[in-house]
Amino acid sequence: MEGVEEKKKKVPAVPEIHKKKRRHFSELKVKHLRKKFAQKMLRKARRKLIYEKARHCHKEYRQMYRTEIRMARMARKAANFYVPAEPKLAFVIRIRVINGLNKASIKMLRIVEPHIAWGYPNLKSVNALIYKRIYGKISKKQISLTDNGLIAPSLGKYGIICMGDLIHEIYTVGKRFKEANNFL
Repeated sequence: MEGVEEKKKKVPAVPEIHKKKRRHFSELKVKHLRKKFAQKMLRKARRKLIYEKARHCHKEYRQMYRTEIRMARMARKAANFYVPAEPKLAFVIRIRVINGLNKASIKMLRIVEPHIAWGYPNLKSVNALIYKRIYGKISKKQISLTDNGLIAPSLGKYGIICMGDLIHEIYTVGKRFKEANNFL
């Protein structure tokens, strides 16, 4: 019986290389989990920022729309006419790109009007066009914009980090319209 007890007491030693391997693997796993958690928190913060910006833009669009209606009603009540502001953005099809809309470009469009289609877009048409047919210039290549991760590296320095920001900048012809338009 003593021989059996000796065999039970002797446990085969684990080679040192296996111990190091296990320790290294556990350290890598901890590093990987920390990195994954940090990325998750970063995505969560970005998503929150995007939602806040979208809420702000929606509020601004609604305020613009309500202001137009209110001004027209006030003018009608006072037996006057309300003339809305000149549009800043135009869609032109089959002609060179027009970044700024001024009297000269409007005259030019009137001359070639029988041969082209053009008009002033609303928010819905800008939204539809950008979400359906948008390509961005990323490292001198035309790449289809499928998610916000493609927009932020190129236009993030201008404060445009998502599709909503891009639509807002195009529709309102904001301060960074030129950069946003050149990106498309």
